[in-house]
Amino acid sequence: MAATASPGAGGMDAKPRTSPKSVKFLFGGLAGMGATVFVQPLDLVKNRMQLSGEGAKTREYKTSFHALTSILRAEGLRGIYTGLSAGLLRQATYTTTRLGIYTVLFERLTGADGTPPGFLLKVALIRMTADGRTAFTRWSVLNLASSCLPARLPPDQRRGYKNVFDALIRIVREEGVPTLWRGCIPTMARAVVVNAAQLASYSQSKQFLLDSGYFSDNILCHFCASMISGLVTTAASMPVDIAKTRIQNMRTIDGKPEYKNGLDVLVKVIRYEGFFSLWKGFTPYYARLGPHTVLTFIFLEQMNKAYKRLFLSG
Repeated sequence: MAATASPGAGGMDAKPRTSPKSVKFLFGGLAGMGATVFVQPLDLVKNRMQLSGEGAKTREYKTSFHALTSILRAEGLRGIYTGLSAGLLRQATYTTTRLGIYTVLFERLTGADGTPPGFLLKVALIRMTADGRTAFTRWSVLNLASSCLPARLPPDQRRGYKNVFDALIRIVREEGVPTLWRGCIPTMARAVVVNAAQLASYSQSKQFLLDSGYFSDNILCHFCASMISGLVTTAASMPVDIAKTRIQNMRTIDGKPEYKNGLDVLVKVIRYEGFFSLWKGFTPYYARLGPHTVLTFIFLEQMNKAYKRLFLSG
């Protein structure tokens, strides 16, 4: 149970009552899952764009819009939601852990008068958050990529996963347990970059907007801070994200994997596709990450407000 506010020594008031830790973790996961339902098509387009032109072959898709229309034409409306079950499972682990730990630590570092922690404390907080969620990230991101891949392959090469659980069972049976951790190093690198960029830029942007005097703590402020956060995170994380995507989808040719590691991916992308190909799919990535960030934080803030109103007020 949350502690009740009571007078402390010297007449200072203790921190106000807050939701239990379990509720913080629950709200974090629900917020991420709710956002994923809306942005899954954009995530699919982003993955297809990052894999287009792989190995110096002709790009399958010219633009993000071309990718979206091609998928709709070839696979139908259900096709753009390929991998939704994996996306939801990923959020149920990844975002539950990430936002749960972040929220708990953020409140702990907030002053009794409501003063938020400084920037350096936020950076330390984010590093602690990244350490706590890496194990969940490694395998759940792989399942998202694996579930999205089959519809992109030629018919005779498609794996035909029915859902994320079918994918998990077949990957273990056909490729071995270690395959679930393929690409864990670039995934961990991406987790650190996304964590540092997204959480720090959101809280810092929100604080800046509130301090400007033009915003109050409402949905408009959350929206603007989330869009800024999404832009910063997109620019920072795309190179490690494309390395993660390529490694998790690579084939084994004559007994040898296409790539040795994440650095090998980056070198080959720059050599064969050009430096700016590291940001290939920037539009769908930001179009996905921006709204996902917006919706996640708006859902989270609104659930927290509703909980306080229903259970902590008075």
